[in-house]
Amino acid sequence: MASTLILNGTLVNENRIFESDILIKDGLIDKIDKDLSHLSADQIIDASGLHILPGLIDDQVHFREPGLTHKAEIYTESRAAVAGGITSFMEMPNTVPNTLTQELLQDKYDIAAKNSLANYSFYMGASNDNLDEVLKTDPKTICGVKVFMGSSTGNMLVDNQATLEGIFANSPTLIATHCESEDIIRANTEKARAQYGEEVPIAMHPVIRDEAACYASSSFAVDLARKKGARLHILHISTGKEVGLFDSNIPLKDKKITSEACVHHLWFSDDDYAEKGTFIKWNPAVKTANDRDQILQGVLNNNIDVIATDHAPHTLAEKQNSYFKAPSGGPLVQHCLPALLDMYHDGKISLERIVEKSAHAVSTLFEIDRRGYLREGYHADLAIVNLQSPWEVSKSNVLSKCGWSPFEGHQFKSKVTHTLVSGNLVYEAGKLIEGTTGQRLAFDR
Repeated sequence: MASTLILNGTLVNENRIFESDILIKDGLIDKIDKDLSHLSADQIIDASGLHILPGLIDDQVHFREPGLTHKAEIYTESRAAVAGGITSFMEMPNTVPNTLTQELLQDKYDIAAKNSLANYSFYMGASNDNLDEVLKTDPKTICGVKVFMGSSTGNMLVDNQATLEGIFANSPTLIATHCESEDIIRANTEKARAQYGEEVPIAMHPVIRDEAACYASSSFAVDLARKKGARLHILHISTGKEVGLFDSNIPLKDKKITSEACVHHLWFSDDDYAEKGTFIKWNPAVKTANDRDQILQGVLNNNIDVIATDHAPHTLAEKQNSYFKAPSGGPLVQHCLPALLDMYHDGKISLERIVEKSAHAVSTLFEIDRRGYLREGYHADLAIVNLQSPWEVSKSNVLSKCGWSPFEGHQFKSKVTHTLVSGNLVYEAGKLIEGTTGQRLAFDR
């Protein structure tokens, strides 16, 4: 493996911003020091004027393989991820077939080992009738168990009380949940149909999948986790009310109940449906500007622990359907970091906090082995960014297989210039460098 020397960079790491060089050997960070220019290496990167961040770790993506590869593939979406400075991902089990057995889970690891440019891990899926399989999950080699406590794909809605209690009492690893109340959503859907028929406008999405649906499910999950002593992580918080469910005063390493905010819930609001339509249709729904602001405040106050994407691409044709026919989800891995950096430029969040919530905290929360920090002896996962390099999102520069983005037409202020994954330079100056693959994440549990 080639050695790499990065010179003259400005590091953002562990609540500090400082100038330093970095020497990488055998895929690991060998030295971090002010002046390493006297050393030799196989390749040298001059990072003058650039900021070096730990590579982002995205704890929630849907890369659609196997079974839905007309939308996306592990190969295509990992390319988009590294172009966006995301060096590791954790992928969800609602593929086809659903990842409900250990054998199907291994199949996904086999695909990633051959095709993923980024480091990878995959969630084991839970259903109403696979508790025995869930309990076989190895906490040292798998990121977590995913439970859909709301609408889902295929056989993955877990609404059986005995099954839920069994998972929460006995899961060998972290439980990650999608929390929306199916009963409330169904009732709201019928009200909307009574008013509009089948032509329900997209603006009704946050009315149908409303605050009550989210809070009822999230609060139930928190109560059940406390009752059973479970290690619970609630994904994509979309309401201000839910922020209050989570403690801001416990150190992250000691928390048993944690939460995640996604970039679209930090960026968009219901005011954007008029322009963006179904292209910002996600579950849970993008809600009010007040919800958006309270979620950001929850991130800043440590009620919410990590930032992720919920990257979930669909084809352009699928998204251009009417409300009920257009699926929920969209591509986000390529544009998450540039969006967060725009929020930095707007004075909403610091560089240190971006790094904390999208790299450090994810590593700590999931107990990932030697990733998420710029430290000697850690895996060399790095994103290098130019904070003053504007560029506009267009279909021509979207790398996700679906070929579109909810950010199309937006000019970001900052650009990812280089990405290194496990010591390999995989993205530089707008071009992917293929021929290497990421590594399977390991966990210190």
